[in-house]
Amino acid sequence: MLPHRNIESRLQSAVKAVLPEADVTGVLVRPCPDPRFGDYQSNALMSLAKAHKMNPRQLATDVLAKLEVSEWCENVEIAGAGFLNFRLKTAALIEALRLAAAGEHSFFERAPNPRTVVVDFSSPNVAKPMHVGHIRSTVLGDSLARVLRLLGHRVITDNHIGDWGTQFGKLLVGWKQHLDKTALEADPIAEMERLYKLVNSASEADAAVLELARAELVKLQRGDEENLRIWREMIALSQHQFDTIYGRLGVRFDHTLGESFYNPRLAQVVEDLKERGIARESEGATVIFFENNPQLKSHPALVQKSDGAVNYASTDLATLEYRMENWKPTDIVYVTDGRQQLHFQQIFAAFKLSHPELQTRLAHVWFGSILGDDGKPFKTRSGETVKLSDLLNEAEERAFEVVTVKSPEKPEVERREIARIIGIGAVKYADLLPNRQSDYIFSWDKMLALSGNTAPYLQYAYARIQSIFRKGGLTGEDSARNAALNLSAPEEITLAKQLLNFGLVLEAVGDEYRPNFLCNYLYELAGNFTSFYENCPVLKSEENQRASRLTLCHLTAETLKQGLDLLGIEVLEQM
Repeated sequence: MLPHRNIESRLQSAVKAVLPEADVTGVLVRPCPDPRFGDYQSNALMSLAKAHKMNPRQLATDVLAKLEVSEWCENVEIAGAGFLNFRLKTAALIEALRLAAAGEHSFFERAPNPRTVVVDFSSPNVAKPMHVGHIRSTVLGDSLARVLRLLGHRVITDNHIGDWGTQFGKLLVGWKQHLDKTALEADPIAEMERLYKLVNSASEADAAVLELARAELVKLQRGDEENLRIWREMIALSQHQFDTIYGRLGVRFDHTLGESFYNPRLAQVVEDLKERGIARESEGATVIFFENNPQLKSHPALVQKSDGAVNYASTDLATLEYRMENWKPTDIVYVTDGRQQLHFQQIFAAFKLSHPELQTRLAHVWFGSILGDDGKPFKTRSGETVKLSDLLNEAEERAFEVVTVKSPEKPEVERREIARIIGIGAVKYADLLPNRQSDYIFSWDKMLALSGNTAPYLQYAYARIQSIFRKGGLTGEDSARNAALNLSAPEEITLAKQLLNFGLVLEAVGDEYRPNFLCNYLYELAGNFTSFYENCPVLKSEENQRASRLTLCHLTAETLKQGLDLLGIEVLEQM
């Protein structure tokens, strides 16, 4: 086990010795916020003392008397109202690095009790271009899925695409009356978008057009052969666009079950809600009233309209039913923008009312908006929504210009590939770095910079380490395999301690659904490496020290690479 796990296990045993009846699952050891006071800290004794009506410092003193961690720690200190501070011995640090170098661990441990987690993310709409707003859901959901999988959980990713609804009536009218087949072949999404806008404007000006769209929708819902054929072609053309963009982003899904997949279940879902007394008729519609929920008391959920039509609420409840029956998840995570908070509060509350026996954790992982320099939603100069494909193209082109200036001698094909990795990585990282619930201002200059907390800076840090091995005519694996580690310089110790915290950061990302924790960790790791490299000669040091420092270089590079991969970002061996 890693040192903090050993300390944590001994601490829980010591607490049990003092308070046999205590629940010690919450007695955890975490990195100390201020390294001046130690490497790890536990504040759990304060809440335990409160629950047992004890003086927290006295409880800390009693626990400390039963605690034996001298194998890994210097003297443990009691601080404040009952904090325990732990400082690692250098020998324990060296042993943890030795085991990592030998392949025993990669500074993280798999979850002892794996969960089954469904991650619902991206969810673009058929017949519409994916736009800049989709980048947030897509890269955030993908990163969370990657982290949870690495930690040993069973992860099921599902892209709940918008392939059903009232917009298809207008699209069908446009397809039948105004379709430009040549334009459809050249750019199917642009042509379908044109058709929708054309008919939507016409329906606003002419009630007859709106009525015709409604009639086409009804025909589709009733299984009309021609309308179903056109609808399926729209989905296939859209899916090709989705797959192209997902391919560029390196994102994959286990399932793509759109809204239409759940249509056969909707009537039964509404009927079950009525039979259980959870939903009732109100002015001809079927509604769930949350009388016992103060937050939702004034926000009833409509699950069926007065004309018998169903909506997003009924579809999402049917989706939940399907996932519970077929995947039996312990957790379901929905990654959408913050505007859907009320909707998911209603869905989660309705599901708990209809399934009070289930302990499934439902989480809405919501995020803020991408803003332009003016503080308003990020748009093109003409005021249009930025298409995601255009955004990725521009990222690669801007990165290509930078690479060409720095390395004009490289063949264009090589420069293009470097630009792809840097450009796509920069966009992803800029999106994952902020607190997801905050809006952020989109800045090309900032995200593509080789300094500061950016993807190119971290990619460069990785490439710089690889250059050390090239200069020495070595590989990182060979250097690490038989090295006798020796940590004496403060910069070596700081870097080693940062490596040890990798797993704890990953657990925090998985528990709180916040990849920005990992971004900041990697930035600090790269900074620690820079300080180490500037103060501790590697290739020019004497043989034993050289081997030890090369091992530190290798472990840092592997952790940077692993961490960036969890963010969906590729690395380069040379930049």
